[in-house]
Amino acid sequence: MIRVEGGDQLPERLRGGIIALGNFDGFHAGHQAVVGRAIAWAKAESRPAIVATFDPHPVRYFKPDVAPFRLTSLDQRQQLFAEAGADAMLVFAFDETLANTTAGNFVGDLLVTRFGAKGVVTGEDFTFGKGRGGNIEVLRDLGALLGLRSEAVGPVSTEDAVISSSRIRQCLVEGKPDEAERLMTRPFAVQGVVQHGDKNGRLLGYPTANVDMGSYLRPMYGVYAVTGHLADGRVLKGAANLGIRPQFDPPKELLEPHFFDFDEDLYGQTIEVALRHFIRPEAKFASMEELTAQIEADCVRARELLA
Repeated sequence: MIRVEGGDQLPERLRGGIIALGNFDGFHAGHQAVVGRAIAWAKAESRPAIVATFDPHPVRYFKPDVAPFRLTSLDQRQQLFAEAGADAMLVFAFDETLANTTAGNFVGDLLVTRFGAKGVVTGEDFTFGKGRGGNIEVLRDLGALLGLRSEAVGPVSTEDAVISSSRIRQCLVEGKPDEAERLMTRPFAVQGVVQHGDKNGRLLGYPTANVDMGSYLRPMYGVYAVTGHLADGRVLKGAANLGIRPQFDPPKELLEPHFFDFDEDLYGQTIEVALRHFIRPEAKFASMEELTAQIEADCVRARELLA
């Protein structure tokens, strides 16, 4: 699957496609319903299936100082869209130009003229265009004049509430990765390059593969049972500390997974660390001996949870 920037022209073979339009951060069950409908529509008419997303997220543009909140990187979304069956990912750079594009120009100039779309699928609550002037009714009315068909997919709910990215973020902030996994249909995972650290874990007998959290949401700080996905396809089990490492000075925020029965060099490699179960909050101990004993207990618990 290819990635196309929103300022570029689509390859001719992708024109005339069906576009799933939304932020799709987290690509949870509700997002999957929207994209799934677009792909099914495209297949039924032998058209390309394209998933359009925004980067940075519009919230980041309008509120640049907001705390990190991303659930998925662009690379992760591209892989997820490909696995769902899409032919391409279209990335709109959300900048001043796009923020000031009217709903009419977004539909006419971008969707129809630049990308040659024949159909668009969104969620029922999706808004677009300057001042959020566009919604599904506007899209339907404008599209009808330009030969662009549109469909809206209703929200997907569990037994207690609608599934949303904000609900998933709240689960993670509350230390409930199991619940977030249920809503997303897969675990929340941080993808990053393994970097050199202070080697404290190795000195304690528990070497870690340190990953910077970057623009990802910060779940509750603490110790988690995790799975690690390596570039070569291997999946490892482990325990990870996420936080500022209060035992050591100066404080440094990191995700530090220790993988069980593994002692290979991962420095410089891109890995993905999935948070599966919350074990305990981050803490400072009276001595290094107490810390080491607690790490051993955490690893035992992580093995049990991941068994």
